[in-house]
Amino acid sequence: MMKTFLVAVAATLSLALAGCGTTTGSRTASGAAGGAAAGAAIGSLSGDAGKGALIGAGVGAASGYLYDSHEKEKKRQERGYDY
Repeated sequence: MMKTFLVAVAATLSLALAGCGTTTGSRTASGAAGGAAAGAAIGSLSGDAGKGALIGAGVGAASGYLYDSHEKEKKRQERGYDY
């Protein structure tokens, strides 16, 4: 029960941090940092914080990149660009 709660909290925080920044690099980096922290915290519960941090960093970086792509597409559509 506690693991499920921590995973949910870590995922929420990682997604929230992925939105920080205005450039692709900063959003990807903030997502990776948040994901690594969350992954290390969750991984420490299972006895392997390093593995959790690596997985979390990968997921966080991907989240930050996808969020940035979505935001850029939304801005293009608001401006009326169709490409």
